[in-house]
Amino acid sequence: MDISVQFKKGALELCVLVLIHERDRYGYELAQSVSQHIEVAEGALYPLLRRLVGEGYCTTYLQESTEGPPRKYYKLTPEGEHYMKKLVIEWKQFVKSVSNLIERGSRL
Repeated sequence: MDISVQFKKGALELCVLVLIHERDRYGYELAQSVSQHIEVAEGALYPLLRRLVGEGYCTTYLQESTEGPPRKYYKLTPEGEHYMKKLVIEWKQFVKSVSNLIERGSRL
């Protein structure tokens, strides 16, 4: 198994939450925004979005589109914003710890 796939899966939830925190977004827009930074299968995004809604971190609403049918937008709930902030702190601590370990190991 490609280890980078596991890294991407671990980071996807945080990336999606941060992007929705910036502004409400619809699914395809989220997929495009995430793909600008990490390569991810669009099929991985929608189950994650359903889970975030199911766990109360996001809500959805429909908005008319000039380019076709109405789009389902995702919006962070207050619980989702709190969860995102917690994940950001944990991510920064994790990255710092791994970076320190790699740095130490490369000096050997």
